[in-house]
Amino acid sequence: MFSFSMPELVLILVIALIVFGPGKLPEVGKAIGKGIQEFRRASSDITSPKEEPAKVETKPDSKQPDEKK
Repeated sequence: MFSFSMPELVLILVIALIVFGPGKLPEVGKAIGKGIQEFRRASSDITSPKEEPAKVETKPDSKQPDEKK
């Protein structure tokens, strides 16, 4: 996709450190990572075929007393 060399990556990191500061940089990285993960999950949900949920049969509750007729 993208091909960055080591000096380009260092320059991007230094600029991000100056803009966000050392305290906010881990939070920004975590937010970007979660955003990318959510985007991938949403795009894979769109492209993969949907499966219908399995029907679950319910059994009568045996703890209830039988009705007398």
